[in-house]
Amino acid sequence: MKLPKSEHFSRPWRIHELARDFRLEDVWALPTPGGPDDFPRLVRTATSFEARRRPSLVGLLFAIRLGLGRVLGWDRPSKDDTRQRLRERLPGELRARPSTVSPALGFDPLFQLHDEWAAEIVNRTVHGVIHLGWVPDGEGGYRGQMAILVKPKGLFGEAYMLAISPFRYLIVYPRMLERIGQQWFSYSADRS
Repeated sequence: MKLPKSEHFSRPWRIHELARDFRLEDVWALPTPGGPDDFPRLVRTATSFEARRRPSLVGLLFAIRLGLGRVLGWDRPSKDDTRQRLRERLPGELRARPSTVSPALGFDPLFQLHDEWAAEIVNRTVHGVIHLGWVPDGEGGYRGQMAILVKPKGLFGEAYMLAISPFRYLIVYPRMLERIGQQWFSYSADRS
C-alpha cells in the first residue's frame, strides 16, 4: 500500500543525512508483518528480487530497459559517478555496518542497521536509492516500509522518470509488493 511521504520523513532514518539532495519518489508499506527481530529476513526477502530470471511482464520490462541502456549507453559509468556515490558520504559508523546481502538489479549496498537498510544505483539517467525500514505497525507488531529516493540527471533524467512512471505504478510496484508478500508468508508457513 502506498503511504504518504510523511511516513518516511517522520522517522529518524540515517538515510536522511546522506540523501538530503534526493527527491523522495515513493513510500510503500510492505506486506510483511513480524516481530522486532524480523528485519534481517525482510532485507533478504526484498533483495532477492531478480526480475530478469523469471519469465514475467516485470522481467520483460527490465530486459527492455537493460537492452535500451546497453544500446544507448545509459548504464555506462561516467567520470562523475564515483564521487557522486552515497558510499563516499558514509560516516565511519555506517561504513562499519555493511549490508549482509547484495541486492539485485544493479544496486550497490550502502549499510544495514537493526531497522534500516539502503542501496544505491548510479547511471546516466538517475542516481537512485532503495531504502527499507522496520516500523511498528500500531498493533504491537512490525512491518516493512520501502522508500524510493531519486536524483534525476538533468532534463533527460526527469524525462526518463516521467516516461517510466506508468510502468512503475501499474506493473512493477504491484507485482514486486505481491512477490515480497508471497515470499514472506510462504516462509512463515514453512516454519509452522
